[in-house]
Amino acid sequence: MAQSISDNNALLGVVVLVVEDDALLAMDIEDTLTGAGAVVADVCSSLDEAMARGDASDFAVAILDYSLGSDSVTPFARRLARLGIPFLFHTGTPKGQLAEWRNAPIIEKPASSQALVSAVRAMAMKQPATSSR
Repeated sequence: MAQSISDNNALLGVVVLVVEDDALLAMDIEDTLTGAGAVVADVCSSLDEAMARGDASDFAVAILDYSLGSDSVTPFARRLARLGIPFLFHTGTPKGQLAEWRNAPIIEKPASSQALVSAVRAMAMKQPATSSR
């Protein structure tokens, strides 16, 4: 994902959690986000790691890969939905398998850095300014 110069501050101060099992892609996403001014709270590479983040108060937005090895990120996505934390799917999973999440943004892999940054920015702008997250 090549970072556009115009995106340098598009996500200034937005704290993001990344759940991605492909290490190279996770590093690329992290670079894209930090290049756009975001703070990456953590990168989880498995459902267990994501679920261990019981206190979700240290990030405002999450980027989720739907398929994490043999697991689906669904239990964690459900937790985020209950907590009111916005998330998007960055996945190669066919949309038919994501029917439960038809209201969540879905960014298909491979995606440009601009598409990812724009989607995260749109979600972050919907967050209340006084949010404790």
